[in-house]
Amino acid sequence: MSTPHTCKHDAETLNQLQALPLSQKVFESRQRIAEWVEHWGEDKVYVAFSGGKDSTVLLDIVRRDYPDIPAVFVNTGLEFPEIVKFVRTVENVTWLKPKMNFKEVIEKYGYPVVAKRVADYVGRCQKTESKQVLRRHIFGENADGSSSPSSKIPVKWQELIDAPFKISDKCCEVMKKRPIQNYSKSTGRLSGIVGIMANESMHRTLDYYQHGCNSFDSKSPLSRPLSFWTESDIWDYINSREIPHSPIYDMGYNRTGCTFCMFGCHLEGSPNRFQRMKRTHPKLHNYCMNKLGLKEVLEFCNVPTGIDDLMQGEFDFAKDRS
Repeated sequence: MSTPHTCKHDAETLNQLQALPLSQKVFESRQRIAEWVEHWGEDKVYVAFSGGKDSTVLLDIVRRDYPDIPAVFVNTGLEFPEIVKFVRTVENVTWLKPKMNFKEVIEKYGYPVVAKRVADYVGRCQKTESKQVLRRHIFGENADGSSSPSSKIPVKWQELIDAPFKISDKCCEVMKKRPIQNYSKSTGRLSGIVGIMANESMHRTLDYYQHGCNSFDSKSPLSRPLSFWTESDIWDYINSREIPHSPIYDMGYNRTGCTFCMFGCHLEGSPNRFQRMKRTHPKLHNYCMNKLGLKEVLEFCNVPTGIDDLMQGEFDFAKDRS
């Protein structure tokens, strides 16, 4: 096992890397992938493949140097049909499936809404009568009276504690993480390569500052060789190299995660992901709203759910992009 190269990871370094031309970014990413593979061994790594544009670019780069490294796709049942169809066209992909479906997850644990941290804290408060737990998450105070602001549910979302439905952050763990963990244990491929970028969220930016692209010493070692890329880099790579990708992006979607996930939808403009789904996949929209109960949850959070909520100009935009 080779000794990994270490370097400084801070805002200045990230900004410098993000400013590089695409050709240099590709070179830098290949270097980090090579470092990862050489450290763990080619038979110990895999590429986490969602069928989305980011992981599609990642897989193309990885396989230019390591054509035999497997891609792993978790078929949760929450993917757009266009994503599933595209994944079927990619070679050497291992398909995994969770033991529970989304309906079973929300019935047992609760709905994924707002954000993982908020859903986690709200779920804890819904299940407990402990004054200590409630005080921690409602007022941000520890048992000893010290302040814990990061443990406080934002005031605007504290009403979710009394919502007529359960809330939880368990969906990702049950439907994505556990199948990957089982795969790693059964194959010995413990070190994943994922196509996420630092600028996608503050959490991922801070994660980059802590670990850089390759987190060798983490409990779950992970390589993020596209950390310093931007979305425009992804599209430049796809277009310049004519890389096949899912047609879902031609329907107006920028992100193609789990179709029924509500994390972050309250931050989206119009049309939001569910309004767009109403136009592009009406049967899927009807199922999640009325059969799975997402309509009640979203309306409780004041998130519009259909195209009837759009202004005329916004309606035209949704139609043009679909």
